[in-house]
Amino acid sequence: MTREDAVPITLGVEEELFLVDPDSRDLLRDPDPAIIADCQRRAAPHKVVPEFLRAQVETNSRVCESVAEVREALLETRGLVIDAAARRGAAVMAASTHPFAAWDTQLTTPKERYERFAVSFQDSLRRFVAGGMHVHAGFGDADSRIRVMTAIRRYLPLLHALSTSSPFFVGRLTGFKSQRMNLFGALHRTGLPQALWSAAEYENLVREYRRMAFIEDPSEIWWDIRPSKAYPTVEMRICDTCTRVDDAVSLVALYASLIRWLSRQDADGKLPPEPPTELIGENRWLAQRYGVMAFFGDMRGSGRVDIADEAERLVSELSQDADALGCEAELRHVLTIIGDGSGADRQVDHYRLRRLEGDTDEDALRSVVDLVIAETREGVV
Repeated sequence: MTREDAVPITLGVEEELFLVDPDSRDLLRDPDPAIIADCQRRAAPHKVVPEFLRAQVETNSRVCESVAEVREALLETRGLVIDAAARRGAAVMAASTHPFAAWDTQLTTPKERYERFAVSFQDSLRRFVAGGMHVHAGFGDADSRIRVMTAIRRYLPLLHALSTSSPFFVGRLTGFKSQRMNLFGALHRTGLPQALWSAAEYENLVREYRRMAFIEDPSEIWWDIRPSKAYPTVEMRICDTCTRVDDAVSLVALYASLIRWLSRQDADGKLPPEPPTELIGENRWLAQRYGVMAFFGDMRGSGRVDIADEAERLVSELSQDADALGCEAELRHVLTIIGDGSGADRQVDHYRLRRLEGDTDEDALRSVVDLVIAETREGVV
């Protein structure tokens, strides 16, 4: 096997899902604990765990050897939660914010870690009625994972734009395709990491955080992408929770293909020079503001570039790696997301259509919840 072929990658996905009252369409502030208990009894080889808010459930897929296995795992984990919730009169929605739930009425899960965070972060955490999708990729050795993690930073805005699913917050159309990122930005140790070049450099930073008693462990560093504390993986955390499984799988395919492509460049000592973190940050903001309608700053030097043109170019560059990973169709679905819109676009379009057809604002928002619940179930049940 040549070095070019030998780039094994394992994958795993975490999704944070909301539990909803199917009558009011509001979040379930205090859902039946049997929902989580039922999921946990039946989850293996996956995991299901409580989140900070009682209205949320987090699913952790098993370790997958391919993008096709990721699709199977997501259908299984969503199906598990949807079934357990339905048995207790609840519905499930996969989106990064709820269209109208009030943040100041939510109940939190009793857990020492969450209670400590609440004391430290106050309203910036209380307002964080949001969830995301995290994708783990295992590959290479510790140093190569850090170098590839750094090289992927410039592509995070595109990955985020494709995932956007949080245009509403507390009954308002925010003007952002990802309000989640505005909420998350109120917490510190979030956002883009600076360029790092070795595991030792990262571990030294963690030691300094711990020496100053800023953190108890590395899981309290909430960057958009980070080395996992628990697994030999790089965890991409920038994405909103995708409403549709097909979109989530497409983002996993894009992430895996990027890792394979960049790992091959790293093995040859040919990773591209890093753009300034500040410029990547500009694209990150454009992604959360405009989603798949963004015009990014072009890191290749031509000024601004339409996200559709950038994605088309990248999909072409990654075709060899996607073919090796068996996920060419899933990678090309990136272009479908841009053409048809992300979950955020569908929510906004649906809301505006309902208002044009005479719905009250309240009824239109409830109808958005129905749309998201239906899309969450696509292919699952």
